[in-house]
Amino acid sequence: MKIPIIMDCDPGHDDAIALILAHASEKLDIRAITTIAGNQTVEKTTLNALKIMTFLGSEIPVAMGCAKPLFRELITASEVHGETGLDGPVLPEPSYEKSDLHAVELMAETVRNSSEKITIVPTGALTNVALFLTSYPQLKENIQQISLMGGACWGGNWTPAAEFNILVDPEAAKIVFESGIPIIMSGLDVTHKALIKDVDRERFRSSGTKAGIMVAELLDFFAKFHDDNFDFGGSPLHDPCAVAWLIEPELFTSKLCHADIETKGKLTLGNTVVDVYEVLKKEKNITLLYDIDREGFVDLLAAHLEKLP
Repeated sequence: MKIPIIMDCDPGHDDAIALILAHASEKLDIRAITTIAGNQTVEKTTLNALKIMTFLGSEIPVAMGCAKPLFRELITASEVHGETGLDGPVLPEPSYEKSDLHAVELMAETVRNSSEKITIVPTGALTNVALFLTSYPQLKENIQQISLMGGACWGGNWTPAAEFNILVDPEAAKIVFESGIPIIMSGLDVTHKALIKDVDRERFRSSGTKAGIMVAELLDFFAKFHDDNFDFGGSPLHDPCAVAWLIEPELFTSKLCHADIETKGKLTLGNTVVDVYEVLKKEKNITLLYDIDREGFVDLLAAHLEKLP
C-alpha cells in the first residue's frame, strides 16, 4: 500500500528534486502540494511547484501558503537558489492553476477526506504545518508522522547555531516539535553526508531521460554555489532525504531523541537543541537521522529518475 503524503515545500533546487523523487516512487502517493516562502517568495515557490509538476505531466493540487513567518520578517535564500528560486534549467510554464484554497485549508481537506493517516513531508519553514495543527487540532490524530528536512545537532548553515528552514520560523518549528506527532528529522547531520558529486551528476544526465537531464541541470547550478562557498566535495541534497527515508529507511542510521527549538537566544535563535546523550531524560519526540549510505542514496535517486520520461 502506498504511503499517502502531503509535500509542503519552497522550491528550491533540492525541494524540486524531492518532489520528483516522491512523484516517481511506487511507494508514495502525493495527495497535495503546499508551498511556503523561504528559498524564495511564496509567489515564486508556488510557480516553481506548478512548473515541476507540469514538467512531470501531473496535476496534483498545489496550494499557496504563508508569505511570511508567524511573527518575523521573511528570510530568503536567493543567493543559493537564484532569482527565480529554480535558476538553471528551462522549465515549462504551468499547464494548470494553483488551488483556490490556502495551503492550510488544502492540508485540512486532504487529511479530512483520507481514509488512511497522512504523512506530511515539510522541506521548508514550518509555518503552514504549525498553522494547520493549531487551526485544526481535531485532525491531528489523522497524521501518521512528519518527515521533515530541518535542524541540526552540530552547527547550522545560516548561522553558526541554526539551519535555514528552522531559522526562518522558529516559533512555528516549536509548535510542530511539541505537537506529539512522530517526527523524523533529516537535519544537516545527515544531509551534509547526502552529497551528489560530479560523477553522480553526469550519471543522472547520461540516463537519457528528460527528468535525469533536468535534475542534472538543477544540480549544475546548485554545485556552482557549493563549490564557490564550501569544501564539501559535492552538493548536499538536503530535502530529498526526507522523502528517501519514507522509500528506503534502511539507507539511514537513526536515534530516538528529545529536541527543543530555541526561539529567544541572541546567538542561538533557531537552534534545534537535540538531547543526543539523554541528559534531560525527557520524552523522545524525534527520530534523528544522522548517517546515510551515500552510494545507496545516489542509486535510489538514479533508479527513480530512470523510471520517468
